[in-house]
Amino acid sequence: MTRIRMESAARLLILLAIGGMAGAAAFTHVHDLTVAHGQPNWIGWANAVAVELMAIYLGLEIRARRRAGRPVGFVAALLTGFALLSLAAQVAEAEASVWGWTVAAVPSLAFLALVKVVLSTPSTGPAQESPVPAPEEPAPTSSDTEPEQMVFVPVPETTPTAPERPALRTLQLARVDVAGDRV
Repeated sequence: MTRIRMESAARLLILLAIGGMAGAAAFTHVHDLTVAHGQPNWIGWANAVAVELMAIYLGLEIRARRRAGRPVGFVAALLTGFALLSLAAQVAEAEASVWGWTVAAVPSLAFLALVKVVLSTPSTGPAQESPVPAPEEPAPTSSDTEPEQMVFVPVPETTPTAPERPALRTLQLARVDVAGDRV
């Protein structure tokens, strides 16, 4: 039990370190790009918060919608859009080379991967069933059970509440033999 707690603590520390550093880099790139294009400093931070936290919120929303059996298409499209905005901000000020773009994209990709891993982990709680199935009871044999009694309850007749529709017209088809005469 202690080893599981230690692993959980290590995972949490790693999650916080990666999330904190990748999030800080992503926030900074969005902020710097916004300011470099003429917006005031506070709007740069507002844009960074909006872009980066929307990705987390939308991931949580997708998880909640899946749990509720609701469609996720629109929310997934929004998540893709905000992820692309974050990635574009990472790459926009990078050196114009494959390595420059790759290195600049790492914080955003790491942050998004971390959000995906955390949000795809099944939640644990009292409502969740135990992973160990309960032992099944043996099926009763015919000698253990009594025959079931069937009870018939008459259903009262009801009168239709909707107006009656006019009778449908029928189409009569004629059979034709090979010679073309009616049969």
